[in-house]
Amino acid sequence: MTFVQPVTLTDRGVRVEPLTLAHVDGLEAAAADGQLWRVRLTSVPEPGQTRGYVEAALAAREDGTRFPFAIIDEASGRVLGTTSFHDILPGPRRLEIGYTWLGRSSQRTSVNTVVKRLLLIHAFEDLCCNTVGWRTDNFNHASQRAIERLGAKRDGVIRGQAQRRDGTIRDTVMYSVTAGEWPEIRAHLDHLLLRHER
Repeated sequence: MTFVQPVTLTDRGVRVEPLTLAHVDGLEAAAADGQLWRVRLTSVPEPGQTRGYVEAALAAREDGTRFPFAIIDEASGRVLGTTSFHDILPGPRRLEIGYTWLGRSSQRTSVNTVVKRLLLIHAFEDLCCNTVGWRTDNFNHASQRAIERLGAKRDGVIRGQAQRRDGTIRDTVMYSVTAGEWPEIRAHLDHLLLRHER
């Protein structure tokens, strides 16, 4: 049994809640906002494939390797995107944050920072994780910049680690934050959000 259990997290008008089949239509609309499935470096489902995408995420939740969330705008109830805890390792109390994507209109806003802050608070302060990690495609420079902006450290590159949707093989860039680093990272994220609100 994984140490990650269902939880709903809220802050600054954003709600992160356990993903269910009820989110399928909203996720499909979020993916259509910018036609995100056309981006080679992401795993955003194509039109008509969102239910299968959600079912696969829920199956991974059942086997304890992934816990997927829907990202919701609280004011409108609109699904903005999705994120997950994954590669959950109870022994060393390590997990990663990934499978994250937002509709185009939510990108370059504070939503991603709010979501990451919520997940990190939960991981370090509620679940008592020792390490939280991220991984991204070596060519996904926007994702790398976003992870680095959070304050995560680059651990290295795993060469030939995964297959992209187009069949090509990618190198994967790994990042992490440790429990000892978390207080400073939290202060940094608080500052970023405060600056955004001014």
